[in-house]
Amino acid sequence: MSDAHVASLHLYPVKGCRGIDLPAARVDVTGLACAGAGDREWMLVGDDGRFLTQRELPRLALVTVELLADRLRLTAPHMPPCDVRLAASGAAYDVVVWRSEVRGIDQGDPAASWLSDWLAAPARLVRFDRSVTRFCNRDYAGSTGAHTLFADGYPILVASTASLSDLNARLESRRERPLPMNRFRPNVVLSGLPAFAEDHVDTITVGGVTLKCVKPCTRCNVTATDQATARVGIEPLRTLGEFRMDTRFDGVTFGMNAVVTDGAAGTIEVGAEATVEYRF
Repeated sequence: MSDAHVASLHLYPVKGCRGIDLPAARVDVTGLACAGAGDREWMLVGDDGRFLTQRELPRLALVTVELLADRLRLTAPHMPPCDVRLAASGAAYDVVVWRSEVRGIDQGDPAASWLSDWLAAPARLVRFDRSVTRFCNRDYAGSTGAHTLFADGYPILVASTASLSDLNARLESRRERPLPMNRFRPNVVLSGLPAFAEDHVDTITVGGVTLKCVKPCTRCNVTATDQATARVGIEPLRTLGEFRMDTRFDGVTFGMNAVVTDGAAGTIEVGAEATVEYRF
């Protein structure tokens, strides 16, 4: 058992777009939530209904999301703002996230036109249809009943400040620039753990909320996309490949996917003490 602290909290209302830094967040079964918006509750789809992210469209990194009283506001350089009402309701249709087929609720032509113009590619904005439950992979989530919205696979991604510091020291040793945490798009960032100790974490308890770490997070080219400029490089994947390759998942790992096992609808705050229990 070890004590740590919540260093930062991050919500990504629209999958692939910029996140929102929060001083505190509600923790639902489906992930962090704030002001009527859940994590990855909205996403972009192409004409085929398949999800679109920074993997294919790095310019999404420059789309800022604001949470206003009754709407999402999307902004991008040299574009007028695009407001999407939280109460917006449109046609519901099947959409695909990896191998999951769920239902999305279309958010209207103005949002679709705005996004398509910015990305120079056809895109529509959909909101997760909460009448459908998208369960996490039971091979890892077990019998927890964990489910999520449009996240890649699990409701919460946990990362550690010490792990990033270790990676940055390796980058600097090869004369590469250090990277900010936003390259990894975590939800909960912990301080006070040894570097990569999260690999062995079983549970994290903050207040009355308990998160269970269930699977390492394999990383893709989004981590090599500068979130300030949308330029795509080769780091940190090259360096991670030298010491973080996990043959079980055929990729490099950084951070842990987690599910909520106790205290759903509770709140966690930046600076709060976290009790960490390990498994070896």
